Amino acid sequence: MNLDSPILCDQEPSRLRMVRPIGVYALHGITFLGNRLFAVDRTEGLLLEIDRETDNTTVLNPCQTAKFAGATGLAIWEDTLWFASDEDICCCRGAIRDGKVGELKPEHFVSLSYPADGIAVWQSTLYVTCQRLGYILVFDCNTGREITRFYAPGIGVENITVRNEELWVCDKTEQTVYCLERANGDVKFSVLTPFENPSGLAFHQDAATGEEVLYVAYAGDELYIRDDPNSADPFQLTKRDRTFVHPLYFHYNQAEGYALSNGFLMEMSYVEELSPLEEVAIDNLEWRIALPSETHRQKVRQITPIGMPFTEEIQEGERVAVFKFDRLHAGERRIFGWKALLEVRAIKYQLSPRDVEKIPKLSPEFEAKYLVDNDNLAMDTEIVRSAATAAIGSETNILRKLLSIRNFVYDQLAYGIRPHIDTPDIVLRRGIGSCGEYVGVLLALARLNGIACRTIGRYKCPAFADRKGLPLEPDFNHVWLEFYIPGFGWVPMESNPDDIQERGPYPLRFFMGLAWYHVEIGKGIRFQSLTSEGLPVKKENVSVGSLAINHVRFTILSELPAI
Repeated sequence: MNLDSPILCDQEPSRLRMVRPIGVYALHGITFLGNRLFAVDRTEGLLLEIDRETDNTTVLNPCQTAKFAGATGLAIWEDTLWFASDEDICCCRGAIRDGKVGELKPEHFVSLSYPADGIAVWQSTLYVTCQRLGYILVFDCNTGREITRFYAPGIGVENITVRNEELWVCDKTEQTVYCLERANGDVKFSVLTPFENPSGLAFHQDAATGEEVLYVAYAGDELYIRDDPNSADPFQLTKRDRTFVHPLYFHYNQAEGYALSNGFLMEMSYVEELSPLEEVAIDNLEWRIALPSETHRQKVRQITPIGMPFTEEIQEGERVAVFKFDRLHAGERRIFGWKALLEVRAIKYQLSPRDVEKIPKLSPEFEAKYLVDNDNLAMDTEIVRSAATAAIGSETNILRKLLSIRNFVYDQLAYGIRPHIDTPDIVLRRGIGSCGEYVGVLLALARLNGIACRTIGRYKCPAFADRKGLPLEPDFNHVWLEFYIPGFGWVPMESNPDDIQERGPYPLRFFMGLAWYHVEIGKGIRFQSLTSEGLPVKKENVSVGSLAINHVRFTILSELPAI
């Protein structure tokens, strides 16, 4: 396969759809037999056939649900159906006849010391994932003997499928699909999934066209407002099961070292509502607001003004909207800003420590700009300098150093929203930080260890990829960071979303990766600034926050292929 080509060839996403099976709680394991999609519902012990076009769902084991209770893996090879349930791997030999599932007679094949999570079969070889063991186990289908084992690529519960010489693994915690070499388990590349909690995956090959599509199942829950008319509080916030199957589009650019996955066409509106806290008048005011950036994963199709016109200027290669007021009058009220039509995709950079062992030295220009304390990072304080030393130990590789710094910060901090951003020394003493404070600590420790890095943001679309055509408004802004690898370029790293459990292990999904819902604006420059008579307006005199209230809105219009 040419990995520089998308797996979907010329197939448009509009021809495929999200599959929402009816009356199903939690899909864990899917497989195809020709055009038929089969799945297991772990909660109810159901073996299902699901129509991808209508969502019609048929139970294939109505009198044998106890046998499939807790099933998480599903595979079909020739005339045998395989499934994993708790510690046991079972097979139903002769169950597949004339391309259909017939009589099911489960037989015990092998048992693990811990629960199995997923299974796949290729010819006479069985592959089993087990989070508790941390391995992919490889068995001989004829004898039940373990042949070998590979390290699991992620830290979460994983399911697995096989395609020719590749193993494909999805990880619920990592929100990632990995492509591995079937011979040795080495990771070739990985991509982020557009939804959380991937729980199963399988390839489907169209018999008529030969096109292959990777489908991924998801199983989690969602919040909703429950209407209970018999309660004193009739509207109750609660959770319900949510499970579905969706195509995963991806493109691996091996030459440039990154992989893209499911994209979305969206509108983003950024508006300032002029509403000063105090009456103020300013002559010849120029109000600059950065515009969305062009990157590997983000393309700007169109930008239009909202409320009043603006001119554009370029700062360090980034587009900036300039709104001009001959005079901002006391009591003046306006709404102004911009609307952008964007293509956004998930990205995951495919670099290993070995790839960066012999990188060039950082240039003097980058040292002067990105290794200094130019943003209240408290890099000269004892607590910050001690943390920078403790974080990396004796490590010298840039990727291992930064990962060690990230894990050190996650060990030291817990996430909490703050009304303002404190300096890293205060945050380290307190042990609690917002996303901006995580970024500040990460920047300080990385720069003190010779890693050039910068703050990036500024918003995330609410992560509801299936809510097309609806206005989505984020509750907060968001920042993350980029670090610079000499000879390669800038690479992203999230601030705090991977800090999911005390003392780890921590996932790597957003280390060198961003989900589709991140919107990059004005990379490397200030997001907003005010000038009057050509000179910067001093923040102590008047600030953007004291002049206006911002409004941010996203609307997802359609899904896009990976390129």
